[in-house]
Amino acid sequence: MIHEMDLFGRKSIKVFANRPKNISDILNMQLGANKQKEAIVTEERSLTYEELDRYSSTIAANLQHKCKIQKGDRVATIIGNRYHLPLIVFACMKLGAIMVPVNVKLSPDEMEYILSHSEVKVVVSDSKYENQLNQVEEINKTALPKEKNIFLIDGKDSFAQLMDIRNSTPDLTKIDEVDPAFILYTSGTTGRPKGAVLSHIGVIHSLMNYQSVFNTISTMKTLIAVPMFHVTGLVGQLLHMVYVGGTSYSMERYQNKKYIELILQHQINFLFNVPTIFIMMSTEEEFKNHTFDFVTKVAYGGSPIYKQTYQLLQSAFPNAELHNAYGSTETSSPATLMPRTHPPEKVASVGLAVPVADIRIMNAEGEACKVGEVGELYIKGPMVIQEYWRNDEANLKSFSNGYWQSGDIGTMDEEGYYYILDRKKDMINRGGEKIFSIEVEDVLKKLEWIREAAVVGEPDPIYGERVKAFVVSDQLQEADIPAIQAHCRTYLANYKVPELFEFLDELPRNASGKILKNNLKERRENDAKRVV
Repeated sequence: MIHEMDLFGRKSIKVFANRPKNISDILNMQLGANKQKEAIVTEERSLTYEELDRYSSTIAANLQHKCKIQKGDRVATIIGNRYHLPLIVFACMKLGAIMVPVNVKLSPDEMEYILSHSEVKVVVSDSKYENQLNQVEEINKTALPKEKNIFLIDGKDSFAQLMDIRNSTPDLTKIDEVDPAFILYTSGTTGRPKGAVLSHIGVIHSLMNYQSVFNTISTMKTLIAVPMFHVTGLVGQLLHMVYVGGTSYSMERYQNKKYIELILQHQINFLFNVPTIFIMMSTEEEFKNHTFDFVTKVAYGGSPIYKQTYQLLQSAFPNAELHNAYGSTETSSPATLMPRTHPPEKVASVGLAVPVADIRIMNAEGEACKVGEVGELYIKGPMVIQEYWRNDEANLKSFSNGYWQSGDIGTMDEEGYYYILDRKKDMINRGGEKIFSIEVEDVLKKLEWIREAAVVGEPDPIYGERVKAFVVSDQLQEADIPAIQAHCRTYLANYKVPELFEFLDELPRNASGKILKNNLKERRENDAKRVV
């Protein structure tokens, strides 16, 4: 049952009436029938639900008694996909502490900003990042906790201190559903990253949205290849599986062959990735030699799904429901999901709004668009973040009348299916003509020799911008550019056809697999193969 309530100063938010009180409660729900079932299986060890509960309580008690962590204090982690991370997640949730998962690939300067901006009181890090922490301290001596509450896994300042069983039960803390649970820092492609504050009620609604649309149950087994410090790995897989009583397997570093081997070994039946991972999998002989008929659910998001990739998924996973997903850190994961059954002609859609979402498409004048009209997606719901941490400017710019302004350009059809056309900042303006990069990329991808393509606007003194295409192909080269352009003219108006091309071995991506178009835009024009 869904009803409405006011939340974070926003009126008439749709919420599920029967919901867990906080994230810690979703673990408590599994301590009956699923107590001895594997909850987490990493490359190092596995944890049953009972062990996940017991060890996270011990860590919570030690954070409380040794480090004086209280409700609302920030605890940072610099950990890959190791079993320690979910233990810290639930330790923080039990204390009402706010967890700050830090991207392990960041530079010391980027880490320094996040640690100092969030004013963390504890840092738990893999010892392999000790050098980065030392550099953080050199940059800013106040960035790290004053009490030197730094715990290194496998290091001299041992994580074992947090596993001291002499403190095994934390003092009870009342945790309200509106309390902050995580601060996840966005990629910061236009300046310093913003700290998105995910609440307990927001994360819980994301889990309920997934379960409601996907119909996930306790027999689900997922394999986490994306980082658990990002929202898909953390919410879409790890916490999602805890909520339904399933099992999360993980690998610390994605490798094609290893990923396929683990799917086969553990009979993983729920996959959730960016489309690129599925494309990479398909190049392996091991993938071609097996039928993955035990996979029942495949979800994907983070980048466009091309027709060829969709057909690949249908062929490789014949018994799986295919779910496109659209969301962001700011929506605590999904805002739209493809339903379990949908018409074939909807495959390019990111699906319908999740049950508790209110999505509007707004034009440049701030007016609601009609069906089929193109505009920016504004999103409201309990899963939308409370705010950006200590960032009044971003909060003023990003929220309007209770809606978060996504920065994504899209449209909705008469049946309520949403289509994402481009990022607002990536839309190309050539002499006043608006060009959606995804539209051009779709056409390029129709050529079977092109594995991946990314299109950006290249500054031009006459037209303002021209279309530039970055292409990943094992066969095509500069001499093929006229043929590629001829192919594009079959499907596109002349002004949309790429004028500049650059061939790359791979496209730049962040840790969650999203293409970094900002990096592509920064490449010098004279590095490109220009066609006049």
